Amino acid sequence: MAFGVYVHIPYCIQRCTYCDFATYEQSKIMPPDQYVELLIKEIHQKHRYYQAQKLDTIYFGGGTPSLIPAHLIVSIIKELGRFGFTTGPDTEITIEINPATVDKEKLQIYQDHGINRFSVGAQTFDDRLLKMVHREHTARQTLETLELLRSRDLNFSFDILFALPSQTVSGLRRDVQIAIEQGAKHLSPYCLTVPDGHPLSKGRPLEEEQVEMFDLISQELSSNAFKQYEISNFAIPGFESRHNLLYWTDQPYWSLGLSAHSYSKSSRWGTRYWNVNSIGEYQKQILQFEGREFSGPTEHLPEGQFENLAMHQALTDFCHTSMRLMRGLDLALMQQKFPADVSQKVKSILERLQGRGWVSFSGNYWSLTKAGLVLSNQVFQELTFLENEFPQGPNS
Repeated sequence: MAFGVYVHIPYCIQRCTYCDFATYEQSKIMPPDQYVELLIKEIHQKHRYYQAQKLDTIYFGGGTPSLIPAHLIVSIIKELGRFGFTTGPDTEITIEINPATVDKEKLQIYQDHGINRFSVGAQTFDDRLLKMVHREHTARQTLETLELLRSRDLNFSFDILFALPSQTVSGLRRDVQIAIEQGAKHLSPYCLTVPDGHPLSKGRPLEEEQVEMFDLISQELSSNAFKQYEISNFAIPGFESRHNLLYWTDQPYWSLGLSAHSYSKSSRWGTRYWNVNSIGEYQKQILQFEGREFSGPTEHLPEGQFENLAMHQALTDFCHTSMRLMRGLDLALMQQKFPADVSQKVKSILERLQGRGWVSFSGNYWSLTKAGLVLSNQVFQELTFLENEFPQGPNS
């Protein structure tokens, strides 16, 4: 069983127009060293939630983790190691960075302490669109940062935004081609999603054009040795995000920091728990239990911050995350985890969806077809289960 740690660093130069993550402009939050001290206290309090072990992955996300001093990132890795959550040459350690927030010295510190994967917040190489979404960097700064990463032969990935107001198909093709030319090994395309009335909701490409944009991304990447391994993720084989695969393959993970969500297998169907998304409340909770240790979230977290899953919830999660992967849902793993009648119910649903052309079955895996990818939300709706659907009860 794989296991990883996610660390949330909520500092940003400026909040982007489209962002709904738990982040703060760096001038509107406590100094980074104080926040990292809270993270270290959280490690002290919760390290017994999981068995100490060598970590498969660590992921520093945000926010912009590269904004804070590099030695603070290193201190978190070291503190995890003090409690037996160690790293080695084969541990994937990812840090999200924004253009113009790293230099040679900072990269050297990262490398010296095992950080070996860099997720670059490029978004687009069109300066006009960058300004529209309130990104502080320019396309030139992105290219300069990528040149720095390439000069050290580092593994880096991109996020690419599409379906932005006034964005064209030809402009998106240019973004993808530049990403490939720059040497990215992994690319995550994200369709801009904002509510009606949002400043970015006007002038967006129509739904048909959004589909065309995603098809373009897929075609460009597929013709350049990338493989789509998850609905929104493409990689050169061997460069898939191992940390994200934890989420999609029913593996446990421990998340630290503001608004961080974790998953453990401490109860029959799994336990999910999370931190509050207010920095003041997060600080209050951590300081309240300073110097204490706990063996699980039910010992001290309020009821609204943890959930012991019932079977129908675990089944829904298993189906949704499995079907996000291009390889699909492993029938044998489902039969191993859930009772036979429950697995049969899921199989019957998938067979019905197969008749619609939305899923296919091959090599013991059920996966989305091309038509199913476009209609994935409808597939997931069919694979969402309620408590009353199982006669033996939700906790059986």
